[in-house]
Amino acid sequence: MAPLLEARRLAKNYGTLRAVEEVSLSLEPGEILGLLGPNGAGKTTTVSMIAGLLAPDGGEVLLMGRPPSTNGAAKRALGLVPQDLALFDGLTAEANLRLFGALYGLGGPGLDRAVKEGLAFVGLSERASSRVKSFSGGMKRRLNLAAGLLHDPSVLLLDEPTVGVDPQSRNAIFDVLEDLRSRGKAILYTTHYMEEAERLCSRIVIMDHGRVLAEGTAPELASRLPHPTRLVAELRGGGDGEGWIGEVGKLPGFSRVSIEGGRLGATVENLAEGTSALLAFIASRGLELASLETQRPDLETVFLALTGRELRDA
Repeated sequence: MAPLLEARRLAKNYGTLRAVEEVSLSLEPGEILGLLGPNGAGKTTTVSMIAGLLAPDGGEVLLMGRPPSTNGAAKRALGLVPQDLALFDGLTAEANLRLFGALYGLGGPGLDRAVKEGLAFVGLSERASSRVKSFSGGMKRRLNLAAGLLHDPSVLLLDEPTVGVDPQSRNAIFDVLEDLRSRGKAILYTTHYMEEAERLCSRIVIMDHGRVLAEGTAPELASRLPHPTRLVAELRGGGDGEGWIGEVGKLPGFSRVSIEGGRLGATVENLAEGTSALLAFIASRGLELASLETQRPDLETVFLALTGRELRDA
């Protein structure tokens, strides 16, 4: 299936600052692609270039296989939901959507239908006549999303759409996005929340300092790390391991052995061999096994390994 959106080696400079450096990505119908990175990674700049708000200093953007500047129909198939709320507080929810619908070229019965469906889609039909200044942060985010959907775009760019919202509104936004995906929409979703990327995104692009560091599904990204699997066994009657915990560390391929509250943890190089060895050891010691679990590196581990753990403000 041909990509609906392609960004090829996008670059952007601000003086001597290289904000984005040869970022490439593609997006297919029915896919949510996560653009994951810390603050200042270049996510918003990348989205702005794809949306046509910023001219790239290098590279190109293709919508439906053609540059949007030469393909008006493709450009109209693109929707943008910016990180900063693009709403007018003094207008009602309905008036806001009518304004944005008119900017998209909608009018008459088509605009009436788009506004009504948009409000219903994000669960704001009952607040259509309320002024936006009376809305909670989560309601404003949902209305912001509805504004970006009025012209029924095939490709949707979402720049951190859940910043500052409550859990209920976040889940409502997730439900909307999953519905859009099921309809075949292609969605580029920028975030720095790992749990959002893991829940929503079929593929993830991790970027930092303007560059793409890794791309793949969450399991694929985790598998690239040189972190072996950790086994955790919950024991009954194992005590604090005095007299035998040292022997576990001598088992082939075992390291970082610990025990706390009856939970024995050990990092193993080979999952199958390590599991067999640990179970045999537990049986030989007459210990009672209550449970056994494996812990693979999660997306947060991947993210921190690639981008670093230092605190950054920009």
